[in-house]
Amino acid sequence: MIRSLEWSPHSLQKRIRLPYCHLAGKATCLLRAADTMSTQPPMRLHGSGPTVLLGPHQALALRGTFSLQQNPGSPSQGKKQSKESTITINCVTFPHPDTMPEQQLLKPTEWSYCDYFWADKKDPQGNGTVAGFEILLQKQLKGKQMQKEMSEFIRERIKIEEEYAKNLAKLSQNSLAAQEEGSLGEAWAQVKKSLADEAEVHLKFSSKLHSEVEKPLMNFRENFKKDMKKCDHHIADLRKQLASRYASVEKARKALTERQKDLEMKTQQLEIKLSNKTEEDIKKARRKSTQAGDDLMRCVDLYNQAQSKWFEEMVTTTLELERLEVERVEMIRQHLCQYTQLRHETDMFNQSTVEPVDQLLRKVDPAKDRELWVKEHKTGDIRPVDMEI
Repeated sequence: MIRSLEWSPHSLQKRIRLPYCHLAGKATCLLRAADTMSTQPPMRLHGSGPTVLLGPHQALALRGTFSLQQNPGSPSQGKKQSKESTITINCVTFPHPDTMPEQQLLKPTEWSYCDYFWADKKDPQGNGTVAGFEILLQKQLKGKQMQKEMSEFIRERIKIEEEYAKNLAKLSQNSLAAQEEGSLGEAWAQVKKSLADEAEVHLKFSSKLHSEVEKPLMNFRENFKKDMKKCDHHIADLRKQLASRYASVEKARKALTERQKDLEMKTQQLEIKLSNKTEEDIKKARRKSTQAGDDLMRCVDLYNQAQSKWFEEMVTTTLELERLEVERVEMIRQHLCQYTQLRHETDMFNQSTVEPVDQLLRKVDPAKDRELWVKEHKTGDIRPVDMEI
């Protein structure tokens, strides 16, 4: 009787087990590198640019694990199969939920992007799914849009200030009550002058708003969308490559299964001596089966390399997106603080324009005004007397 196969699916399973410890070690190195980055680290550009996860390929949706199963009819068929340790979803391999070992977060307690966006999420707009990295990318682009809208808001505020200043200046030239006299007339003239001074304050305020708040908000990361597009294409290419490698693994797995079945069939034919050529056919079938096993191991190795590369880029790029978001929020906070500072300064300058008015109003003296007016306009101080007969 021909002896059983020289290698089994179980031995192959040991040889192709996914290197989770290896990935974890790479993640640790990447995090250490990220912690030592400068305040302005460059985006990682490999080929076409940084990174992003493609939407999943539906044709390769939920699949089995990489651990090979014994074919029906194999010598160990009656043995209870061990639980699968991994599961592949949208071409990405994860620990199986039933046997998943506890995983330590890469950045515990920080709610870091690099820990929470590995899986794909159901698309609320359709029947497909959205990659975790795509969600992060949308967050970045939304932040850029919010920044633009804030700049437009400040622009509207500037227009209001400019229009207000224009109207104040125009009103200060109005001739109403220009004939008021005395100390009250002086106070009234100062009221009108204060409007012109206030108009100048608001013009300066609007100018500073433009140069110190609106313009920086508008110009911050002018090429951000272009950079994010490069990032998108880069990770999309890595995800496509991963899908291609996974398809090759499935094809090689199927080929191995067919070669094993063929070998078992020829072995059974030899046992019942159905053909004189069976022994020679078995040798040929064994060679093909061995070759199919080698092909599968090679495909799995290439898949693991592709997934390892995608893993590295995901960690690196999510940390970069996290840094960019912190930078964006801090930039906006600083410029809004500048807005409030300018607003306080404007209030102080406005207050200074009315101080002369207050001083003159405190000096208004009706008696003195009457004295001055009488001296200027008197017609005589001899009073009438009774007529004599």
